[in-house]
Amino acid sequence: MPRILSLIPSSTEIVCALGFENQLIGRSHECDFPSSVQKLSSCTAPKFKVEGTSAEIDQRVKSILKNALSVYQIDEKKLQQMQPDIIITQAQCEVCAVSLKDVETAVCEWVESRPQIVSLEPNQLSDIWKDFVNIAEALGVKEQGHELVSHLKQRMNKIAQKTINFHQKPTVVCIEWIEPLMSAGNWMPELIEMGGGINLFGVAGEHSPWMSWEQLLEANPDVILVMPCGFNLSRSKAEMSSLTQKPEWSQLNSVQNQQVYLTDGNQYFNRPGPRLVESLEIIAEILHPAHFNFHHQQSGWEQL
Repeated sequence: MPRILSLIPSSTEIVCALGFENQLIGRSHECDFPSSVQKLSSCTAPKFKVEGTSAEIDQRVKSILKNALSVYQIDEKKLQQMQPDIIITQAQCEVCAVSLKDVETAVCEWVESRPQIVSLEPNQLSDIWKDFVNIAEALGVKEQGHELVSHLKQRMNKIAQKTINFHQKPTVVCIEWIEPLMSAGNWMPELIEMGGGINLFGVAGEHSPWMSWEQLLEANPDVILVMPCGFNLSRSKAEMSSLTQKPEWSQLNSVQNQQVYLTDGNQYFNRPGPRLVESLEIIAEILHPAHFNFHHQQSGWEQL
């Protein structure tokens, strides 16, 4: 059986969903689901302090990326001791995980087992499904990968087929970073549409764009979904003062109608893995509570 090292939370979840959790020999410091994987040794770490406000973290990340490929580093000694057969990493975002270049460098210099490197690049939903199959193929169970994708698609399509006939669809802004403001791109515009909303910022398949406060005011969405990358509900809530203290905040339709929602971006929306189904369920029950109730409130989202 292959010895698998997963360096991305989403790929760890995919490996487990395919039934290969027992073959995982290591993980990244951010891999935490299912909870049982946390017993595995972590071989990555951030190059900066992850505590602080959104603005402080943003400055640290930008400073590091000026002189480095990734904001994370690999423990090369642990990598050498593990001797994996398969390493799963990504090439989509240098801020999200250890970069492909860093992994290739470490493998060439340290790992005698000459592992296969599976690099993921999920820019939109179709890419995510391909990544599922690519991982399954590397594990020798390609057909199982197709079956898993089919099952997840069926669950998501069941929601999309219902919302497509809704006449009233709210306009939505997804905030992926609070200070400075960033809206959600990649797969999020697709999820918003499937969940019965009209996405105002971000384009499917493209990286998340920066957004000015003036743009948010001008868009004046019906609903605001807050999903900062890497933040859970409590941390997102603590960051909201940078928005709520602005004098124009109370003028937004979404604020006046109590349609601002905090979500657990770290566990759901930011992870292109199996739980994107739950992410869509969260969107659907927020936007159309009369039609959907998947019981994710409090665990996956809460009203501000």
